Amino acid sequence: MREPSASSIAPVVIGCLLAAPCGPRLVRADAGPPYLTNDPGTPGDGNWEINLGAVPTIERGVSSYQIPQFDLNFGVGDRIQLTYEIPYVREMRAGEPTASGWGNGYPGLKWRFFDRGEEGWQLSTFPQLETEGSNAAERAGISVPGPRLLLPVEVARKVGALSLNFEAGYYPSWHGPEERILGFVVGHALTPQLELDTELYNDHQMGTSPDVVTLDVGGRYRLQRSLILLFMTGRSISGNAPGQVQLMGYFGVQILLSDYGRKLGGEP
Repeated sequence: MREPSASSIAPVVIGCLLAAPCGPRLVRADAGPPYLTNDPGTPGDGNWEINLGAVPTIERGVSSYQIPQFDLNFGVGDRIQLTYEIPYVREMRAGEPTASGWGNGYPGLKWRFFDRGEEGWQLSTFPQLETEGSNAAERAGISVPGPRLLLPVEVARKVGALSLNFEAGYYPSWHGPEERILGFVVGHALTPQLELDTELYNDHQMGTSPDVVTLDVGGRYRLQRSLILLFMTGRSISGNAPGQVQLMGYFGVQILLSDYGRKLGGEP
């Protein structure tokens, strides 16, 4: 699982989103940071989208903190995005000294190959290469062997007041096990500044059991034209068994820059 209550929470969260008043939109409610699921959106030609986050993940016997997680995105034309993600990881295991260092990097290229506008279907592919970490980071368990290739497809569609986003991805068995990811985000903009979403995410390594299925809620709050607050918290829906996520989160900011970074930006 790249990063990472109960199932009875899901109907409550979705019900709250459906009941929320429909007002002017902040932006289309999408996946992407602070969520694990990605979406077909791109920053726009010559624009930067920079996400800086603190990402805690707590499992039985191990606590991991990405502080910071860098997520840099640059638009080339209206439908292509260049991306580089990398976290600085601090990990604590029961009975072991704390380990810290740079985790695996994720350079990637997103292409939105089908676009029927804000109200229609949007589809993209976003291949990313999970680069190999240092030998010290691998020995400490804060990075995994690599490189590994992620091959995903993202789909988005607006349905009434809700925005729906879905991603399915596959890691071939190259420098690691076969792995499949599925993510779904549903969201709604409550006010021109505030958007709330809920996400269901499934990560499965082929030949192992059980799956890791997490449910989280989060949102975005526009502090000013080019600065957006990002927040999310959630956990596994499978209880506290080994390998399951007891708590995860994302807390950070999104910075939008336009004209190749020469001025503050707004909505893509």
